[in-house]
Amino acid sequence: MRIGISANALKHSGGLERYAMDLVRGLAAAGFDGKEKPAFFARKIDTSLPESRLIEPHRIKVSFLPGKMRDAYFSWALKRARRKTKVDVLIGCNRVEGSEIAICGGTHIGFLQATGRCVKRLDMRQIALERRQYAQAEVLVAHSDMMRDELRTLYGIDSAKIRVLCPPVDGARFSPVAAAARAHLREQFGFKADETVLLFPSSNHERKGLALIEKALAGVNVVIAVAGRAPEKPAANVRYIGYAKNIEDAYRAADFTILASSYEPFGLVGIESVMCGTPVIFPASIGCCDAIADHAKHVFKSGDADDLRRTVLRAIEARRGHARLTGDTVRYDAQVASHVNALIKLAHGIVKKQR
Repeated sequence: MRIGISANALKHSGGLERYAMDLVRGLAAAGFDGKEKPAFFARKIDTSLPESRLIEPHRIKVSFLPGKMRDAYFSWALKRARRKTKVDVLIGCNRVEGSEIAICGGTHIGFLQATGRCVKRLDMRQIALERRQYAQAEVLVAHSDMMRDELRTLYGIDSAKIRVLCPPVDGARFSPVAAAARAHLREQFGFKADETVLLFPSSNHERKGLALIEKALAGVNVVIAVAGRAPEKPAANVRYIGYAKNIEDAYRAADFTILASSYEPFGLVGIESVMCGTPVIFPASIGCCDAIADHAKHVFKSGDADDLRRTVLRAIEARRGHARLTGDTVRYDAQVASHVNALIKLAHGIVKKQR
């Protein structure tokens, strides 16, 4: 069986690009290498990455087109490129027609509703492409219960066609460290021993809710450590710590990880954080909340600055003097191997049905 993967890029990034990288490594570990290397279709492929040697690369160039035409062109060109390969099952990690397994890490209708944005012509095109992808797929893999519900209610997808498989996390990379190592990391990031540090990992501060966090925590004695894009006009208690390539060390050094996202279909940040021993402070609307154990999370009402402030103060008091998170912090099997094996099983079922 030959597997193909479609994604926007093979590179170090967030979201579904990173997920696609996990799939490449997981498939190689499961024996899909050599002659069975997965075909990888993407706009950009970073050939300096070791993962690029685990795939058969197929780059589809779209940069010559206006942005609003790129998704549709990629989907059309993918169908042509696929005919030149012997792919039995295509896993679509972006909006494309013809993927037997469509990965749903977010829906455009759900995003528009959650953010209150007006629907424009480009949005209508993206939604139409999503609808075609979902209609043509044999199986839709929803990355959270929230995504399953959106697929059913917003797109009219039959529940029998949907499988909920939360995205995997590299447990070797995202894990706790001893107290001495953690103290050293805090020094490296410039955190004082007596500071309460709330890590805010973000490249899109508006969507991740930095303004709400700043409003809620004005005058509160905490450090909001921003990792990612630099904030334009940070509040007095906001500190920029850079892009933090080793984000796992930032999780380990912080006391909490915080987000106030207006739309977060899953939020891998939450799983990574608690696996590093750091509890999260999240709105109830973030998809991964259901996948995090109760003792590892502090949940507030989405968009409510007053409730966010109360929740932060309660969280600080509740964990004062307590050790780092221990025990089972995640409510699903987050191993890459387990996730990939579940996809392989789905792929085998599709091939069997086709025959």
